Amino acid sequence: MNDKEKIYYERGTEEIKLKNIRAHKLVQEFNNSAIEDFSKREETIKKLFGTVGVDPNIEHNFHCDLGYNIHVGDNFYAGYNCTILDMAEVRVGDNCMIGPNVGIYTAGHSIEPKDRNKSGYGIPIIIGNDVWIGGSCIILAGVTIGDNSIVAAGSVVTKDVPANTIVAGNPAKILKSI
Repeated sequence: MNDKEKIYYERGTEEIKLKNIRAHKLVQEFNNSAIEDFSKREETIKKLFGTVGVDPNIEHNFHCDLGYNIHVGDNFYAGYNCTILDMAEVRVGDNCMIGPNVGIYTAGHSIEPKDRNKSGYGIPIIIGNDVWIGGSCIILAGVTIGDNSIVAAGSVVTKDVPANTIVAGNPAKILKSI
């Protein structure tokens, strides 16, 4: 984890419920839209996300918490079954590819069992430009992935990834520089 600020929240508040319902309705609209209706799908993503660059492409079965905390650059691609838990901001640069079954999780909970299910925190995640995240990866809260980096399929990223680096494993470790 890095020095990014934790954002605390209480589960079950009316405000969180309403924001979550809004996001879920838009996610449902997106996932139920006709695959060939590119303009409708892009319009829905632009309503859901905080900011969207040109030519976003997200495959079927996308999910998120709030939506408005997600910011993606130009030529963003996310494969099937992408889940972004955006209780804090997720910022993705230009020309990024996210493989199928990837989870990007800003959210976490206390290690203390008492009331763990009643509150949580989020720590922002930053993904640089020209990053490729392979299928079935997990990106955890507070991580920054530097420009041009590759996260190999099946990796669990628990710490920052420097620019121009390939990482792999659980937890992800540096394999080599690009």
